[in-house]
Amino acid sequence: MPGFDPEYVSRVLRENFEDAKALFLSPLIAIHYAHLVMLRQQGIIRAGDAHTLREALDAIPLADIKAASYDQACEDLFYYVERTLVQACGENVAGRLRVARSRNDIDMTMFRIRQREFIAALAGAVLDLREALIELASRHRETIFAAHTHTQPAQPTTVAHYLLAVIEQLERDQVRLRAAYASTNKSPLGSCAITGTGFPIDRKLTSDLLGFDEPTGNTYGSIATVDYLLESVSAAQVMLAGLGRVVQDLLLWSTQEVGYIRLADGLVQGSSIMPQKRNPVALEHARSITSKALGQAVAIVTAVHNTPFGDIVDTEDDLQPLVASMFHDAQRAVALLTATIRGAEFDVERMRDGAERGGTTLTEVADRLVRDEDMPVSQAHARAREMRASAVSAREFIEVRRTPGGPAPEETARALGASRELLNRDRAWLQEARKNIENADALRQQRARAI
Repeated sequence: MPGFDPEYVSRVLRENFEDAKALFLSPLIAIHYAHLVMLRQQGIIRAGDAHTLREALDAIPLADIKAASYDQACEDLFYYVERTLVQACGENVAGRLRVARSRNDIDMTMFRIRQREFIAALAGAVLDLREALIELASRHRETIFAAHTHTQPAQPTTVAHYLLAVIEQLERDQVRLRAAYASTNKSPLGSCAITGTGFPIDRKLTSDLLGFDEPTGNTYGSIATVDYLLESVSAAQVMLAGLGRVVQDLLLWSTQEVGYIRLADGLVQGSSIMPQKRNPVALEHARSITSKALGQAVAIVTAVHNTPFGDIVDTEDDLQPLVASMFHDAQRAVALLTATIRGAEFDVERMRDGAERGGTTLTEVADRLVRDEDMPVSQAHARAREMRASAVSAREFIEVRRTPGGPAPEETARALGASRELLNRDRAWLQEARKNIENADALRQQRARAI
């Protein structure tokens, strides 16, 4: 085959090589070890060749590969590593590692290994945010402010009640991320090009050695489908869209005109000319990074929506760095919001004063007319509009709203207790997921050393 066109080398191969080194070198080496262990166990490769290959894998100069520049002698990272193995043990022995696999199933396995890491990292960031919100809400079960509808004062509530709405949304986000992790954490290795192989391989073994829950099913789908990727991107997208709305509220609350919240000194910046400025830059960055990540998520879905249902580069080299960037930015945005929440201080008196103005308690005035005087709701509503809101204080308004999920302090205490329990269960799940991968890494190394 003639050499590649210089533009193709410059615009595609060189950049893909750099991306692959950063994202997929470690997963590729892990796959090599797992596949070698399986080939030997199944008797597909001779003991002597397996031992030679294992020693060659042990000797791969990972630091040198990470520092290497693309030299056009090898098409991609896979062939670059293979060349290193050939140099170590000869083409005949090195080539035996190719038995019963393809770059197709290797790629799909690498992508899933990285994808589960992205999901776990984002899930961990969301857990930290939930914990910070629970701690803040616990301190403000009695802090009253005016909830708004259509940007206008509506009814009194508490900071804890507001934050619990955010917490419960994040709990649902966690469910979506866990489901995406389960869909992702299945091993395509052994699907080969797209139809599997005639060799007696053990897909369950390689799946276990790489920390997957189980092998994927249909071998065609193992190579062709990207629904697991879109599921995780969508879960992140829903979470980011929700948090963006919360960030917008916090930015409004931090303005001088509203003045509900004061950010920690380490999360604001001053002005080169205006001495009084405390610009809420951490929240601004959280908003802009959230928007960037949402844009990348849309780009990911757009990149794959009209591609052939099979092995195709649209879902591979050009897309994977974008996926990595999207999840990185999502994690950045969540971490910035967590830091903001941890250092936030509320102006309790100002918030309470705002809740006492604007007629926010008139709903309870109307409710009392219905309860105490058996007045029809429509008539009570009209009568309440003519009465003074001061007939009911904001605190009285809140204390009678013991509806499950309501703002009464005893109800928010119950809800916060439930959220703490769920947080602990979700942390245990993430710890177990990470421990399973650590155990698989240890088992793979043990089995490889025994060859």
